[in-house]
Amino acid sequence: MIRLTAQAVTIDAAEGEAPSRTISGIAVPYNTDAVVLGGRKVRIMAGALPVDGPNPRLLAEHDTDRVIGVVTERISTDAGMLFSARIAKTQAGDELLELLQMGAYDSVSVGLEPVDVDHDGNTLVVRAANWQELSVVYQPAFQAAKITEIAAAAEAEADEPTTPEPEETEDMEDNLEPVAAAAPEKPTAPIHAQARNVMKGLPSIGEYLLAMREGGHRWHQINDNIRAATGDVVVSDAAGLIPTPVVTPYYDDINALRPIVSSLGVRSMPDAGSTFLRPKVSNHAGVAVQSSELSNVETQDFDLSNVTFTKKTYAGTLLLSEQVIDFSTPSMLDAAVTDLVGQYALATEDYVVDQLAAAITNTQEIEITDITDPAEVIADIYTAASGIASVGNYLPNALIVSPAKWAALGGLTDSTGRPVFPQIGPQNAAGTMPAGATGYTGNPLGLNLVVSNQVGSQAVGNKTATEYLWLVNTRGIEFYENYKGIITDADVQKLAIRVTTRGYIACEVIDVNMIRILGPDATFA
Repeated sequence: MIRLTAQAVTIDAAEGEAPSRTISGIAVPYNTDAVVLGGRKVRIMAGALPVDGPNPRLLAEHDTDRVIGVVTERISTDAGMLFSARIAKTQAGDELLELLQMGAYDSVSVGLEPVDVDHDGNTLVVRAANWQELSVVYQPAFQAAKITEIAAAAEAEADEPTTPEPEETEDMEDNLEPVAAAAPEKPTAPIHAQARNVMKGLPSIGEYLLAMREGGHRWHQINDNIRAATGDVVVSDAAGLIPTPVVTPYYDDINALRPIVSSLGVRSMPDAGSTFLRPKVSNHAGVAVQSSELSNVETQDFDLSNVTFTKKTYAGTLLLSEQVIDFSTPSMLDAAVTDLVGQYALATEDYVVDQLAAAITNTQEIEITDITDPAEVIADIYTAASGIASVGNYLPNALIVSPAKWAALGGLTDSTGRPVFPQIGPQNAAGTMPAGATGYTGNPLGLNLVVSNQVGSQAVGNKTATEYLWLVNTRGIEFYENYKGIITDADVQKLAIRVTTRGYIACEVIDVNMIRILGPDATFA
C-alpha cells in the first residue's frame, strides 16, 4: 500500500449555516517524487489513478475502522488527481467537519495499490494503481514531496461576484495557504468555486483550483493575473541568503606520475653514509683455444670497479596558518600535503632524466632524418637496438619518450594510411599504441612504451632531451630511494603549522652502452 499526502482541501458550504458535508481538493500530484512511509521514493504518473469504477472510501488517518464518507468525484488533470468527497451524517462525520472548519485538519492522503510499476533509479514509478481510499490527515507524512497547496473553498455571495483582495507576498507558493470556506449569510445553493468575468490581482485559492480544472482561456488569464500582481524577487534581492558552495574535490592540473622511475624500479638505499658504492665488471677474464698440449692457456685480468652513488636530498615545505587549516573546506592541510608529495614525485623523475642526459655522448646517437617516415623510424630503432646488443648481448626493453614524440609515433602511417602501430594489432603489426589519445601504454616493436613529460629541456649536446627517442635496457640505470614521508611542526609564535616532505634518492647510469638515443644529430662538446 502506498500513501501520498496532499496538503490542502476545501470545504464546500450548503444552505443555511450547516456545511454541505463536501470537501474537495487535490488528492495527489502527478510526476512528483515523494517519500512515503518506510522511506521509499514514489512517483505517480499521469493517468495512474482511475476515474471510474468503485468510489474510494473516505477515511480518517488511514484507519479502516474510521470510515467517514466516500469520494464522489474524480477528475484527472495533467497536474494531478482532483477530487470531491462527501462526509457521512454520523457523529464521527460531524466531529470531522468541525475540525476541518477550525483548520485542525487541512490535508488528505491517498491509499493505493500499484498494479503497473517500474523504477527510475531508487524511485518507484507507478503507472497504474487501484485507488482504495482517501484519508483526511492531521500531519502530512511527506514533506519532501512538492504537494500542491492550492486547494480551498471560494467565498461568494448569492447575488454578485466579489473580487479577492491582493495579498502581500514574495513567493506565490508560500502565500497560497489552505483556508476553510465560510458559509454565506443567505446562500441559495451549495457554493463551489465559480468563474468570474473580471479578475484583478491575485485570485483566491478556490478560483485558482477551478481555473486549473477548466483550462483554456480562463487558465491563461488567471496565470497572467498572478504574474502581474506578484512582486519580482531575483537573486540580487536575496544575496545574504544565497550561499556560495564549494564543490569537492578540488581540481589539480598536474598528474604527478613517475613513469621512468616505475620502469626502472626503486631499489632500497643503504641507511649509512652520504655515498655508497655499486661494483661493476670493468674487465672480463679471457678464454681461448689452447694452441697445443702443455702450452699456456689464455689469461686475462678480471677486474671490478665501483660506481659511486651520491645521495641527493629532495624536500619541500609549506607554512600554513592555523586559521586557514581550521576554516578551509576542503581541508587546506590535506591539499597542501597532497601537492607537496606530487611535486616531490615530479622533481625526482626530472633528476633521473638529468642523469640520462648527462651520460650520453655522440657515440650513443642514431640519427633520424625524418621522424614522419615510418620505414626510417623502424629501421633506426632496429639499428639502435643492435648497437646495445653488440656490446653486452642485451637487447633494449623500453622506449622512453616525451609526449611530443609519443604523438609522432602514434601518427605514423603506411603508404595506404593505416597506422603502423594500431590500437589492436593484427598478426603482422609492428606493435600497438593506446586506443586513441587516451593513454600512454603500448608496445611499439615489442618495447615497453614509457611516456614522461619530465623528458624536456635537459641538454643533450646542443639539443634537448625532448627531441629524442630514448632506447634503453633498464638494467643499465639504477634508482635508489629512501622516502621519509611528511613531518609537521608547530610555529607557536605565528600560530602556524609547517608541513615538510623529504626523501633521499640516488640515480646513476652504470652502463651507458645500455642506452641509445634516436633523433636529430647533436654536436657534443
